[in-house]
Order: sequence, then C-alpha cells, then structure tokens
Amino acid sequence: MIKIAVDCFGGDRSPKANVLGALAALKKKEDLFLYLTGDEKKIRAELHGQEYDSSRIEIIHAPEVITGEDKPTDAVRLKRESSMMKAVKLLREDDSVCAMVSTGATGALVTAAVLRIGRLKNVIRPPFCPILPTMDGGIVGVCDSGANVDVTPEYLQQFAILGSLYLQTVYSVKNPRVALLNVGTEEGKGDSLHKEAYNLLKATDSINFVGNMESRDLLSGKYDLVVCDGFSGNVLVKTTEGTAMELLKKLKKGIMSKGTYKIGALFMKGLFYDFKEMFNYQNYGGSVLLGTAKVIVKGHGSSNETAVEKCIEQAYLMDKNEFNLKAEEALDKVFSEN
Repeated sequence: MIKIAVDCFGGDRSPKANVLGALAALKKKEDLFLYLTGDEKKIRAELHGQEYDSSRIEIIHAPEVITGEDKPTDAVRLKRESSMMKAVKLLREDDSVCAMVSTGATGALVTAAVLRIGRLKNVIRPPFCPILPTMDGGIVGVCDSGANVDVTPEYLQQFAILGSLYLQTVYSVKNPRVALLNVGTEEGKGDSLHKEAYNLLKATDSINFVGNMESRDLLSGKYDLVVCDGFSGNVLVKTTEGTAMELLKKLKKGIMSKGTYKIGALFMKGLFYDFKEMFNYQNYGGSVLLGTAKVIVKGHGSSNETAVEKCIEQAYLMDKNEFNLKAEEALDKVFSEN
C-alpha cells in the first residue's frame, strides 16, 4: 500500500479541492492510502455524501493553517498544529508514509522539507520541477523554478540529473534532452557561471545534454528539460503561463468583436477548447521538490480538484517507480567518479 499525506488547507480552494482531489485519486489507485491533515470537522463536511473507501483514508486533526503571510521559519517552528506541519511530522516519523502533497505556502513547505525531512545522499539543494506543455504535444520540465535563487554549476548539474530521472520515472520520457537556459544557443554564451555549468553538463555522462536554450524555445518541443537557477526559472514559467493566458483572452475578445468571427469560431470550437486545455496548468499537477528524503509535491495555490488529483498521482508514481532510490544511485555514481 502506498501511503501519502495530503495537506488539506492552505490553498485558495481548500479544503474542498483537496478533499475531492484526494477522493478522485483514491478511486483510480487501489493500492493508495491517504492521510488528510487539517480541521477534522471541515474535512468531514466535505466528505459527507461522497462515495469512497473509508478504510483507505485517515483524518489527522490540525486546527491551524500556515498562510503566505507567515514567515517560513516562524511557521515551521511555531505552527506545529497546522495542516502542513502535521503532514510533515507524519512524513518524518512514519517510515511507511512515502510522500506528501500540499497547495500551501511555498516558503514554509521548502523550509520544512529541508529542516524536518532532509535530503537524499549527495543532494546539495532540492529544486522544484514544474511541467509545461509543448507545441508538439509533449511536455517540458523546468528545473529549478523557485527553490534556489542562487546556484553554482554543481547545483545545475544535480538539477539536470534529478530532472532527467523525474521525467523518465513519472512521464516515461526516454533519454530526456537537457538544455541549459541561457542568453544564446552558442557554447560560449553567458556569464562565467553558465560557461562553467555548460562544460560540467557536457561532461556528465548520465544525462543527454543538448546545449544552451533561449527562453523563446521553451515550448518548441526541442527540449525535455530546461536547467536554470530558481529566479530565472520562476520568471520563465510565469511569463510563459501569463503570455498564454493573455493570448487566449485577446483571441476571445477578437472573436466576440464581429459576427463573422463568431460564426467562424463555431466551426473551430473544438480546436479552441483543446488549445485552452493544453495551457491549463490544472491539468499538469504540481511542482515536485526533487531530492528530499521523502517525496514532496507542491501544488499551485489556486489548484482545483483535478490539479490536486494530478499532484497525488505524481507522488504515487515517484514512489511506485522508486525515484528516490534511482536518484541516490545516479548521484552516488557521479560523486564517486569525481
């Protein structure tokens, strides 16, 4: 039985989206057991009237909630009765619990993960790795997207190794094409950090490094994983998502401006819907924090039940396919060679 803790509070749509997402995941995975942390009365209210296997759910009462206004270190230290910290405690103290999912405050979750859960052997800094769609119908991972603002070439090397394994383990991407985010595609581009990182990635046999990538090519389908510092990665992901949403708004506004456009849109309704769903982040789950001793998946703060279900599925597949074991073996091989 794969046991996962679900933090049911902290997100914009909590606890409803968290609970319903958990139930949806439970129905699809017969070997899944879920711990729901949060205000028990409110969780039970969401469970009322739903059909589910009660033998595979346990509620852990947690009356407090960590918000985005809480200072991460203070929240971890002082809000021990919060839904997030109750899930972290369960993860830390119960070896049978393999993962946790949260849509709560990112800073507090990263702090708790590093201080309370710890890292895998040889991992320097765990990175976030969200997934985005590409124009050819595939996916691309961005590693890091916010956990580590300042990096070294060695950090980026580990991001590449962990991200490649993640894509192989969860999404069955064979021999992922890894690129380094840079200001140009030529080998000599960038500052000293990126030049050194380029050479280090090129010399790493365990990854399929294909060179530098400019930000405009993120969704081109030419790459499976983009490696970068957390600051650049966060800007890259949010700019891409924001641009896609604004383009959809502009398209809708344009269609509604003329009757002939409206008639034409009727014939293309299916195409427009598919395009909208393609860029709907709710369909891609959350950002996995790669390299922690237990699997941690951070969902977007506005995650709906579909997104929460996808987050749980990500955690499930990482444990099912032994991601952490494979990651330790891969990193140990690189470090032992050095």
